[in-house]
Amino acid sequence: MMEFQNKVHIISLLLLTFAFSSILGVPKEQEQDRISALPGQPRVEFSQFSGYVTVNEQHGRALFYWLTEAPISPENKPLVLWLNGGPGCSSVAYGASEEIGPFRINKTGSSLYLNEYAWNKGHYVPQLAKKIHDYNKMNPLVINLKGFMVGNAVTDSYNDGIGTVTYWWSHSLISDQSYKSILKYCNFTAEETSKKCDDAWNYAVTYEFGNIDPYSVYTPTCTASNNNTIRHVRFKNTILHTLSGYDPCTENYAEKYYNLPEVQKAMHANVTNIPYNWTACSNVLLKFWKDSEVSVLPIYKELIAAGLRIWVFSGDTDSVVPATATRFSLNHLNLPIKTRWYPWYSSGQVGGWTEVYEGLTYATVRGAGHEVPLFQPKRAYVLFKSFLVGTDLPKY
Repeated sequence: MMEFQNKVHIISLLLLTFAFSSILGVPKEQEQDRISALPGQPRVEFSQFSGYVTVNEQHGRALFYWLTEAPISPENKPLVLWLNGGPGCSSVAYGASEEIGPFRINKTGSSLYLNEYAWNKGHYVPQLAKKIHDYNKMNPLVINLKGFMVGNAVTDSYNDGIGTVTYWWSHSLISDQSYKSILKYCNFTAEETSKKCDDAWNYAVTYEFGNIDPYSVYTPTCTASNNNTIRHVRFKNTILHTLSGYDPCTENYAEKYYNLPEVQKAMHANVTNIPYNWTACSNVLLKFWKDSEVSVLPIYKELIAAGLRIWVFSGDTDSVVPATATRFSLNHLNLPIKTRWYPWYSSGQVGGWTEVYEGLTYATVRGAGHEVPLFQPKRAYVLFKSFLVGTDLPKY
């Protein structure tokens, strides 16, 4: 029986240009967050800071952050905020340790090595960008938000649902009969689905998919098991509860490394000494998360009108929030096309395909699964650099 990882990874970043990225001469309490070195870390030429930012002192709520500065002139570099989804999955475990961060974790879970394509070398984000935009309209001291990127993200429940099932069928993951049954019995909008919808959905993912990684349909699955995580949770029998995320064995390494007491001490983490292990995803947040948008298309429209730089990208081997789902949803923005669909290149090879609209750029990354920088780090880096500079993706 096929198992899906029970998490939705909305991989996103915000681009801001206020000088938070250099902490030279900062107040003492911020200097206390400086990381001298992580256990098993190679020598580096950049500064790191991590710790907690209190967001509600009365209720004891704080957010953990990990800042890695650029090696050269960090005070002149833009600040990029990276967030992973879940709900309740860690940006430390995924974004920092598998995708864009400066380090990768060795298989022993006890030491680190450098990520050649670390980005400090040079569904949550749209809502956060809107909050910043609304704040700036009401306050004289503005946050200099320039734009944001969103990758393999849930966009619009109805159109995403149709686009997802279409991807399954067009990639020969499900039969004609299952494809027709799901489209017939599932309306992709109701909170409660019908039994016929559940049955059609369950049959497809249980008996037709096979034992593949749905977040990267052409790569081998990880055979290592880890009973201490919630990774292997059977896919719920409802098409409306879109689940996503990639389950590589590297998640095991992250959970082992970040639970080492010396690592938590170096990162100024777990200062309250919680009596249980840290996990890459929180089952509690996943179970009780209720703050999900049915559609972020209205938010896109507002932020496009505000002039923000918006890029949306898809790894083209992800079957859970696939390229077809995102394209179906974005088409309903009815944006004028500036540059028609064309292949973009990385090192002489097609890196993916892109189309540029008035106010939004969409791109695919060829051969990448749900966590694009994990599967195609070089192509993801080309994508990121083009976004930062504000240029179209290279045509050769």
